[in-house]
Amino acid sequence: MAPSQHRRSHASRQLTLDDARAPSGRGGWRPGAGRPRGRKTVSHDARERFAARHPLHVTLRIKPGVQSLRRGKVCAAVRAALTAGGHKATFRVVEFNVLRNHLHLLVEAEGPAALARGMQGLAVRLARRTNRLLGRTGSLFAARYHARALRTPREVRNALRYVLLNARHHAAEHGRQLARDWIDPYSSAPWFEGFHTSPRTRGQMCGQSWLTYLQRQPRPTAAPRTWLLATGWRRHGLLLPTEVPGRIRPARG
Repeated sequence: MAPSQHRRSHASRQLTLDDARAPSGRGGWRPGAGRPRGRKTVSHDARERFAARHPLHVTLRIKPGVQSLRRGKVCAAVRAALTAGGHKATFRVVEFNVLRNHLHLLVEAEGPAALARGMQGLAVRLARRTNRLLGRTGSLFAARYHARALRTPREVRNALRYVLLNARHHAAEHGRQLARDWIDPYSSAPWFEGFHTSPRTRGQMCGQSWLTYLQRQPRPTAAPRTWLLATGWRRHGLLLPTEVPGRIRPARG
């Protein structure tokens, strides 16, 4: 065969799909390559658009293996981080609850960009303070936050109940019942002014000295500015501290 014919025979051979997928040892496709399976994170492009008048329910989940956040010193660190990072002109944390492995927040933001910047800064502050207390390093959160805009007074009231009274929700799931006067010290409930009876009055009545102590501390969260979170939700009635939240549609981006 002439040299020119030999070159033409090699040049005319087409790669098959199997050729393209064969591991070459120099990058490209390999069996098992790619992101490992697990909890789906929220796509940067899937973020929900919302107006500044709509508050949001935000959930931050902690990485597996991290100690419980539902402890006094850790919650104090969370409150300090919220005070430092949750009082911006364009981003405000209004209510919160610290659970064992996640946090619930009710926030206000001027728009998606302000929400992203505010949550990024807040997550950094939370990680630094919490890691210092727990004696650990590295990332604290398992995935990007989930956020859901609240567009009606009913949605806002349901979210307030779910965030502030979340401990009653989990207690009911495990067949336990909390005292009628009990207020969650790992949340912003001690400062919340939308209960039928003020937390201060209930604390004095049932001898909850820790509640009085917390209320002497500066409020860690920002006052609401949106009509929905400040006033609108009250159309459906003030919260009873004995209400047990049901399941709420997961906060999604």
